[in-house]
Amino acid sequence: MERIWHYVKQTLKWGAIAFFGSTIFMVILYKYVPVPYSPLMFIRCYQQVKNGQQLRMKHEWVPLDSISPELPLAVWSSEDQNFLTHNGFDMDGIMQAIKEREERGRIRGGSTISQQTAKNVFLWPSSTWVRKGFEAYFTVLIEIVWGKQRIMEVYLNTIEMGDGIYGAEAVALEHFGVHAKDLNRNQCALIAATLPNPIRFDSSNPSSYMYKRQRWITRQMRWLKSFPMTDEEIEEWKKAHEK
Repeated sequence: MERIWHYVKQTLKWGAIAFFGSTIFMVILYKYVPVPYSPLMFIRCYQQVKNGQQLRMKHEWVPLDSISPELPLAVWSSEDQNFLTHNGFDMDGIMQAIKEREERGRIRGGSTISQQTAKNVFLWPSSTWVRKGFEAYFTVLIEIVWGKQRIMEVYLNTIEMGDGIYGAEAVALEHFGVHAKDLNRNQCALIAATLPNPIRFDSSNPSSYMYKRQRWITRQMRWLKSFPMTDEEIEEWKKAHEK
């Protein structure tokens, strides 16, 4: 029995070392190199094959300075206005989402851009507690290792933005016929308006609801500082907006 317990402890120890070592290594690696694919891309391809559909996967990495500065501003406005001031988790947003669910029965995500990025790059799309636990772990890691600038860059390159479309460059080319750096403010706001459900909402064929949300996003964009920022500007923003 003692030998079995020793074997179990050794297995757990080396399993933990392998897990933390490999995950920290990948986070450090992706601080410097483009993220080529995400788990969601492969999951969507599998679903397409399973349903007898043609494979659709448009994705092309571009650096943040090759993306219109209006797009990070638009997603910052629509998805996570506390992006620069929180440390990966927006407790106010989470509490508001819980409150809306209790009062109106409305399910609204409380995930930050950092959490969404952690999920997109390292995990699978589900709502299990196990997945959420891993998401919290990776969120802490990327906040420490990457910083806000890199998180936004990875987010804009990996987020699903349409049926088989991932990232800013792909959606700009597919839906607007321009490169990501040439997107204008209205186009960026329209893209951001799809992000709660980019399969249901199509920025190339917007509904009246999407136009309404686009107008709301453009109004919000006027109140936020331009992005990207230097690290010094980010620190200044945090200090100015600390509660």
